[in-house]
Amino acid sequence: MKTVIYSTTSKDIEKAAEIISRGGLVAFPTETVYGLGADAMNSKAVADVYKAKGRPSDNPMIVHVSDSSDLDKLTGSITNDMKRLMDELWPGPLTMVVPKGESVPMRTTGGLDTVAVRMPANEVALKLIAMSGCPIAAPSANLSGKPSPTRADDVIADMDGRIQGIIRGEDCKVGIESTVVDMTGETPVILRPGIITAQKIEAVLGKKVIYDSALFKKAEDEGFKPRSPGMKYKHYAPEADMVIVSGQRTNVESEIERIREDKEREGLKVGVILFEENGFDEAAHDLFADLRDMDKAGVDLIIAGALDTDDQWGFAVMNRMVRSAGYNIVKV
Repeated sequence: MKTVIYSTTSKDIEKAAEIISRGGLVAFPTETVYGLGADAMNSKAVADVYKAKGRPSDNPMIVHVSDSSDLDKLTGSITNDMKRLMDELWPGPLTMVVPKGESVPMRTTGGLDTVAVRMPANEVALKLIAMSGCPIAAPSANLSGKPSPTRADDVIADMDGRIQGIIRGEDCKVGIESTVVDMTGETPVILRPGIITAQKIEAVLGKKVIYDSALFKKAEDEGFKPRSPGMKYKHYAPEADMVIVSGQRTNVESEIERIREDKEREGLKVGVILFEENGFDEAAHDLFADLRDMDKAGVDLIIAGALDTDDQWGFAVMNRMVRSAGYNIVKV
């Protein structure tokens, strides 16, 4: 399959939208990560996304819309709380899990009776969705399990020859995926943390928001059915082995240096990821790009310093980092 690289001109976006409307696949930028888009209402197109990514079919997709009114096409149950979140936090990196409407294919939802929906804060993405004339199901535009792509070249490396088109846009501004909040019950439940924090959602709704218990443990049990992308399968993994060092900052720095020196004496090529203690926005923006750069450099081992999970942004980035490392954590 020949993959066409499109620019962000309206003419090129329109060509890419025609591919989506005909049942094809196009990767496109959002403010979080690049997405791999297909017509969310076309079961065959969605199946092709799973195939292109090598993605497990019970891993639900996020459906992207270009206008809040599009939510009516996807669910028959819009509550006042949902409306408040749309009014205050859309467009933006917030995904709401809502009851699935009958028209939404089960393949899009990973077999669930709920559908995850968001409105991205990226003009290219919004134009593509609007011009396509359909909601777009779009997981991250990477091979399943690899770090999510935040740059067009990362998408091309993974998807060239697998899909019909890629829109070469700017680097993603946020760098980690959207917050996913389950709005099907009385109490909102965060299934995947992001830069839209529980605190911010609570401020909008005036009620308590809780985290899903699966975020605090390995969710690999055979009977576990993921309600959001990133909950079950190994995600964001570089080709290199990876270990996270957690503890007091000076101890972490010393241990990272000790491990680095030991492994380099063994002949391994070692890379280090150590963000500033309070540099949570930088960590969110750079983590996936750093992991991919380490792979390009042929690193054998990545040593990463843990972030403070008491900070909600730090918790969101660490959610990705621990999965990247396969839960390989050293405490000092």
